[in-house]
Amino acid sequence: MDTFQFSRPTTVDQAVQLGSRSSTAQQAAEVRFVAGGTTLIDLMKLNVERPKQIVDINVLPLDKIETAPDGGLIIGALARNSDVAHNSTVQRVYPVLSQALLSGASPQLRNMATTGGNLLQRTRCVYFRDTAHACNKREPGTGCSAIDGHNRMLAVLGTSKDCIATNPSDQNVALIALEATIQVQGKKGNRSIPIHEFYLLPGSTPNRETVLEPGDVIVSVTLPPPVAGAKSLYLKLRDRAAYEFALASAAVVLKLNGNKVEYARIALGGVGTRPWRSLEAERALKGNSINATTFRRAAEEALKDARPASENGFKVELAKRCIVRALTMSTVA
Repeated sequence: MDTFQFSRPTTVDQAVQLGSRSSTAQQAAEVRFVAGGTTLIDLMKLNVERPKQIVDINVLPLDKIETAPDGGLIIGALARNSDVAHNSTVQRVYPVLSQALLSGASPQLRNMATTGGNLLQRTRCVYFRDTAHACNKREPGTGCSAIDGHNRMLAVLGTSKDCIATNPSDQNVALIALEATIQVQGKKGNRSIPIHEFYLLPGSTPNRETVLEPGDVIVSVTLPPPVAGAKSLYLKLRDRAAYEFALASAAVVLKLNGNKVEYARIALGGVGTRPWRSLEAERALKGNSINATTFRRAAEEALKDARPASENGFKVELAKRCIVRALTMSTVA
């Protein structure tokens, strides 16, 4: 780990100023915000991240979980994953988010990890984390070792010729299904970014994962008011029961009108280069009867554009079964 300058701002404005001291992409990579540090510190130890300045934002007053004026929920960027998962309103009104958080990491890590930090969680692709191998996400233009290498855990949706790394988050799959909005403060002022616009596909620039700009500080995540009568559920399939990333996961928000689907939101984890919302699956569900045929059709639609690599073709069928199972479980009274 290299030496670095350490700063601890006491206001968001100060944090923005410290984080904005860059004019190029290279300089931007030299400044990093740290809160829980559960990803950043690991990557610094591996020399994947080599910032010249660390801006510690832990003392900023961004850890509240509050009801929004419209009846939704405002989750501060520094709210710990464990606090969000066990919050009574989240458990009662947005159970898919609580379930997703509790399926991730370990209790110790959930006690440290933050909502904002989880939004920016980096891939666990082994080549990204090993500086001995080429990785376009870590060092643009060097190539993607995963395409012809060990890619069992990697993405089948949203991939490109330059990157097939998977987004590892559980939290963000649930937030996609809940249609969250991310509140950001930066050099250009305050912005509200719908989560479906927050993440970028890798394309030819896999090193750029979000729309954030240098100095941008995530201040909160806003959940819209719950859909009356809807049920939500998160299902995660993995190699072992704890402390493991998803091979495939599904976040489902579903409202029925009798035996037909009135409202559906479907998001997938473990299979996409970003938390993956499936509009195709939602369209296949809406207005149709709840049965195995409808659920399977929705699953087929969700994975129709999958492009598996040499070792992860099994994920296509696994993700389909995950969707069907999640939908079936969510319709049980």
